[in-house]
Amino acid sequence: MARTKDPAIRSRLIERAAMMLRTREPVTLRSLVAGTGVSTMAVYTYFGGMDGLWTAMRQEGFKHLAARLDAVAMSTDPVRDLAALGAAYVNNALAAPDLYRVMFDAGFELEDAKAADETLHCLVGAVERARTAGRFHQDVDPLTLATRSWVIGHGLASLVATGPLPHEVLAQGVPMLTALFTSSGDVADRCRRSVELGWRTSPAPHPVTSPE
Repeated sequence: MARTKDPAIRSRLIERAAMMLRTREPVTLRSLVAGTGVSTMAVYTYFGGMDGLWTAMRQEGFKHLAARLDAVAMSTDPVRDLAALGAAYVNNALAAPDLYRVMFDAGFELEDAKAADETLHCLVGAVERARTAGRFHQDVDPLTLATRSWVIGHGLASLVATGPLPHEVLAQGVPMLTALFTSSGDVADRCRRSVELGWRTSPAPHPVTSPE
């Protein structure tokens, strides 16, 4: 009779690997389980091996991102909402830079590729609302504009969360998104107010602490 898998052990190993990445420790089969109270066999039981662990970590990163985006309350201002989603994306990266790095490692397949697609679809929906409200030109392609918004957020997140630039650089999100959205049809002053409001809606990033 097969033993029931304990989801707490799976989470513990993912958190342990993330912490090791954060502290720049080599992640090997033996170093991963050290101090966790489980044997190396657990990595095979829960992930099928180290490759499966990296796949699970990628999925966990997108799971965290989806939760951040879902927590953004939509308003009557779709441009503000677009900026708020961008801020949530950046703050997700700052809160868990270790998982953020692994999320975009295409060397390992995702367990559920649709989960990654859904994070982009949140932005697509906000663009569609803005276009319907007359804030953007009717010929604006929602997917294209959502992707460009994502590129801005991803660039800032990468340079600050996993790169060399200070947190102050995140303020550049306001003029960059304002320029993008005004080029899509929004009125400059109104657009900047909306973007400023959305960009500061998400909680400020907190220092990352090691898992218990």
